[in-house]
Amino acid sequence: MIHGFLKTAAAIPSVRVADCRYNTEQIKGLIMQAEQNGVEIVCFPELCITGYTCQDLFESQQLLDEAEMALISLMDFSRNYDIISIVGLPLPYCGSLLNCAAVIQKGKILGIVPKTYLPNYKEFYEQRWFTSAKDIRDGNIWCCGQQIPLVANQLFHTPSCVFAVELCEDLWAPNPPSTNLSMLGADVIFNLSASNDSIGKYNYLKSLVLQQSARCIAGYVYAGAGFGESTQDVVFSGKAMICENGSLLTEAVRHQFTPQLVTSDIDVDRLRTERRINTTFAACASTIKHLPINIVDSEMIFQKELPLNRSVDPHPFVPKGKTLDERCEEIFDIQVEGLAKRIVHTNAQTVTLGISGGLDSTLALLVCERTFRKLGRDLRGIVGITMPGFGTTDRTYTNAVELMKNMGITIREIDIQEACTIHFRDLGHDMNNHDVTYENGQARERTQILMDAANQMNGFVVGTGDLSELALGWATYNGDHMSMYGVNVSVPKTLVKHLVAWVANNYADENTRTILLDIVDTPISPELIPADENGNITQKTEDLVGPYELHDFFLYYTLRWGFRPDKIYYLAQRAFNGAYSNSVIKKWLTTFFRRFFAQQFKRSCLPDGPKVGSCSLSPRGDWRMPSDASSAAWIACCEALPE
Repeated sequence: MIHGFLKTAAAIPSVRVADCRYNTEQIKGLIMQAEQNGVEIVCFPELCITGYTCQDLFESQQLLDEAEMALISLMDFSRNYDIISIVGLPLPYCGSLLNCAAVIQKGKILGIVPKTYLPNYKEFYEQRWFTSAKDIRDGNIWCCGQQIPLVANQLFHTPSCVFAVELCEDLWAPNPPSTNLSMLGADVIFNLSASNDSIGKYNYLKSLVLQQSARCIAGYVYAGAGFGESTQDVVFSGKAMICENGSLLTEAVRHQFTPQLVTSDIDVDRLRTERRINTTFAACASTIKHLPINIVDSEMIFQKELPLNRSVDPHPFVPKGKTLDERCEEIFDIQVEGLAKRIVHTNAQTVTLGISGGLDSTLALLVCERTFRKLGRDLRGIVGITMPGFGTTDRTYTNAVELMKNMGITIREIDIQEACTIHFRDLGHDMNNHDVTYENGQARERTQILMDAANQMNGFVVGTGDLSELALGWATYNGDHMSMYGVNVSVPKTLVKHLVAWVANNYADENTRTILLDIVDTPISPELIPADENGNITQKTEDLVGPYELHDFFLYYTLRWGFRPDKIYYLAQRAFNGAYSNSVIKKWLTTFFRRFFAQQFKRSCLPDGPKVGSCSLSPRGDWRMPSDASSAAWIACCEALPE
């Protein structure tokens, strides 16, 4: 795969207990299917060549010989394929028997990994037949005509990733081998498992896999035994899943009677970025550098341009379904608590904010209202100031005034047109020239009014600007860019709409709900350019800087994951397939990086504000960037993108 993706698979073959030839043919079929699907590494269940439930048959030389011949057959089968296959089988060693994973590719055994933790409780009796990797001396094992290092700690290097292997019970240990293996460099862990079924066990297992992938900041591919294992005392339902850093990418359908191949793409770039960001991971890794490790290089894998086998959410900041309501409530509570602390700390008698009838100021007002209610304060201490200018429309003005009336806050109206006219006259600026001076003069006049009004009423100014505007620099320096506390400072525009709608649908009376939902539907605009002859908004932000849903997508993958522009473009093509053409995505991606670099000076002196999610642009928190960094490499990458 390209762009840092690794296509992996967990395979669940049909099994006949102790029938190695049948099992091998089933394994070959799934390997071929995985190869055709572009899979680079496929993992099979524990002891899949013999079957996990052979019990005392593991002591039969016939079975052990059949298992080795089956492995030779698989090696020969693999000669013409790039794919790496990981299969399970028993291997004799120095008078003992090991439960092993064999990693094979292009006719060779790349490595043998013995199981470390052997369950010997309840229905498990593995210590009756097998010896733990802890109880063998490091050395070599002779297998299928090859002399192979026999160690538990092994890292397998491929052109796409570094991976490691553990087996079933290893994951259930208090300190799984995968913990150290990840800190030693493994991007992805493959687990060959059997794991029988009982009530509630699968959900617990899934939580283990998810948590281990999160703790290790790794991909985790789990393949469990399925139909065909002996049901003498237990049943194996065919559990398989692929996880990435705490997220479930895909899972098998359990209790199927036919083979399954579960595939997904693990974003190795993303994992490595997260590890670099998370300094705790590096600190932990430094404590185990003394551990012996065997490094294995795989054969070259020819990369193929294949479609992603995972979904790409076009709105990464906006969760789906019931989770959206939960996310909105949590964000709103964080905003309220942050503002409450600032009010109590400064002993402010009032808070002042400009109310435009737009999304951002509406959300800020809703946060102020909830904060005052929780503090038990009179809502008249919230001072909303509407400041009509040359571009104010009846729709936004009416919504602003009616919303404040419904809330019962203090309303002030200060028209800025006369003050701006005098200001432009003093500057010698032509009022018909609607340039940046014309626009920014209005924004700064409004901010001056807010600041002075706050002083007048023993309070402070609550900022309304959001994360998306800060990323693009879509704010007037020392104008709406400035406040005493910005409650929306880390809320992206695509989420602001949902927060306002969430409040409307959960906490507002009928009249307020109607106003709020109309604000949600109003085109986003700073309203600094006069309306048309019908009084409609002429200055639409998204016509000027591009769709916010695209910019929020670009922002997420730039800020959270540090991806290259070409990878962001690749993901955006899939996320917005049909919604935007490649040329449109390329245009606005270029705009994003040009503005993101050029406008850093505004972010370097932001007022305080609460972090609510994984991304923030605070110069005191998540983001420290020189104001004069060159964007040349990023822009060149954008310009080279195919359309």
